[in-house]
Amino acid sequence: MHNPFRSFFYFSRGERRGILVLMAVIILIFLTGLLYPYLRQESLSPEEKRKQAASVAEYEAFLASIEEKEPQRKQRSTPYPAKYLPPPTPVSFNPNTADSALFCRLGLPAWMVRNILNYRRKGGKFRKKADFSKIYGLTEEQYQTLLPYIRIAPEDTVRSTRPSLISVDSTTFLKNIQYKYPAGTIVELNLADTTELKKIPGIGSHIARLITGYRQRLGGFYRIEQLQDIHLDYHLLESWFHVDPQKIHPMNLNRSSIERLRSHPYINFYQAKAFVEYRKKNGTIRSLKPFVLYEEFSETDLERIGHYVCFE
Repeated sequence: MHNPFRSFFYFSRGERRGILVLMAVIILIFLTGLLYPYLRQESLSPEEKRKQAASVAEYEAFLASIEEKEPQRKQRSTPYPAKYLPPPTPVSFNPNTADSALFCRLGLPAWMVRNILNYRRKGGKFRKKADFSKIYGLTEEQYQTLLPYIRIAPEDTVRSTRPSLISVDSTTFLKNIQYKYPAGTIVELNLADTTELKKIPGIGSHIARLITGYRQRLGGFYRIEQLQDIHLDYHLLESWFHVDPQKIHPMNLNRSSIERLRSHPYINFYQAKAFVEYRKKNGTIRSLKPFVLYEEFSETDLERIGHYVCFE
């Protein structure tokens, strides 16, 4: 049998000689590059060798000077050079009333002073001297230096247990008491806002926002069990809610884009793409029955999606 590779790799006598000459030239050039520095070094005159040695010595001296200056440069790059910081002035102070100027006189940096003032602005209070040691960034040495000068007022040491009072239209209400619906009250889950939801026992601000946010993404609830989707125990809440599926806002399956469809919690990207491609190939979608044959959909998927789409 004829071997095609034999003719491909066959060389004539002249071609073989040319290849050998080319390999010899390549090896010669490679060796010349390796030997050139040594040959050039031997061909230098004494004067040129002396200049070369002086240049090398000057370069090494330059590197040494850089290494000596590097620690000095790092010291100068500190954000608060010691020579620019005013010396601390020990003076008695109440951390609950002292202003920023007084804290700076005590030797505290500006960023730490801002943290203290922000803590007080949010309602924080130093009730004992040890509380001051918990300031972020305050070292043990700084705390021990300032400890003899800390003065806590007697009224700051008492933790009030009485609810604060506010006056609205000359009527006094307890600020910390939230009104709750009595047992037997029924709330429409698809219409209640966060204020109304918080009146149900067991529901606070976070859960109320969770329910309304998920309701908006869905378009409405069709049964109370859907609260399980956001990890809520619907058994504790079902006695308070009524669910009217007529309040759901459906999506038009023939007009919604892929982005709009996939934003729904019950429709993923591949399902949204299947809807849009079906429209392009077959025209108007009139029901979900054709999608029973699609591997992207299960029976449960189609049952859930059916509550949230229309075909108008």
